[in-house]
Amino acid sequence: MYFEKLPDILYNFPIRENERETFVVLKDITANVRFIAETLSNVTIYDLYNIVDGETPEMISDKFYDTPKYHWAIMLANLRFDYINDFPMTYDRLQQYTLDKYGDLYAIHHYEDENGFTVNDDYPLATPIDNITYEDRVNESKRTIKILSKDLLNQLNTEFNNIFKVWVYLKQ
Repeated sequence: MYFEKLPDILYNFPIRENERETFVVLKDITANVRFIAETLSNVTIYDLYNIVDGETPEMISDKFYDTPKYHWAIMLANLRFDYINDFPMTYDRLQQYTLDKYGDLYAIHHYEDENGFTVNDDYPLATPIDNITYEDRVNESKRTIKILSKDLLNQLNTEFNNIFKVWVYLKQ
C-alpha cells in the first residue's frame, strides 16, 4: 500500500546492443513521509504494544487493523525503517547473532555499577555484563512499539494520499 502511493518516474536503462535508450516506469523511492515529532509524542493517539517473538510488521498490522497493508504505518509511527535491525530478534536468532558478532556469548562485554552505568572493572561493586546479556537488553529495547488508533490511521491514510497527490502535481 505504501509503495502504491509513491509517484512514478521514468528511468533510462541504456541497452548496448542497439545503442538505443529504454525507459522503464519505476516507483520513486526517494519520496517519503515522516511523522511530525510532536505528533509522535502525544500519548493519547496510540497504545503501546510488546512485539511477540517472530511477529512482523505485517502480522501486527493484521492483528490491529484487520489487514497487513498498514505495516508501513507501524514502521513510520515507530521510526523503524529496517525490518531486520529495527525489530526484535527471536531468542535463537539473538544467540546466533551474538555468537557471530563476539565469538563467545558469555565473555564480558562491560562492567556496570549498582545504577546500571558503565564503569571500569576496578570500580567498587562493578558487575560484569556478558555479551548475551548486553545484546538481549538491546534486543528487548526494540520490543515495545506504538500502535496508532484506527481513527488516526484513517486520517493518516487520507493525509498520506493527499501529500503524494500534491507532490506529484509539483513535480510535473
